[in-house]
Amino acid sequence: MSKHHHHHHAGCVRPEPEKLLQDAVEQARASGLRRTKALENVLSILIHACQPLTLADIAEHKDLDTGADKATVYRLLMKLEQRSLIRRLGLHDRAAYYTMILPGEHSDYLICNECGRIEKLDIACPVQALEKQIAKSSGFKKLYHELEFFGQCPDCAQN
Repeated sequence: MSKHHHHHHAGCVRPEPEKLLQDAVEQARASGLRRTKALENVLSILIHACQPLTLADIAEHKDLDTGADKATVYRLLMKLEQRSLIRRLGLHDRAAYYTMILPGEHSDYLICNECGRIEKLDIACPVQALEKQIAKSSGFKKLYHELEFFGQCPDCAQN
């Protein structure tokens, strides 16, 4: 598991992260979560990170200045996931990654079954046209989808 590929896309700065954070905190409160420092920290870390993060990434992050332990952070992530503020990616809890669900932002992911590496899919999402079709024929509103493709990354495929 030591081989971690973090692709930091240079210049990934979201417009108005503070505003996104305020909105996310409001949404969390509206859905019944208490506004705690840990909640604000976790949301802030996820908003400023431009790629999905693991529980360890978040729990050991320098901006988590609350002394919240891993278990606390994990419970918080579970609650945020239940309320659809964040999305959990990956195969199982141990190697799960978390990412914000933001209005107008959508990503599909490639996930390696072996090393757990996660990458954003760089092609235009093929499902969006399908989504419109489905919405039309089913009458469903506010459709969204979450796609994850699983396989072997190039490094694992070589070994």
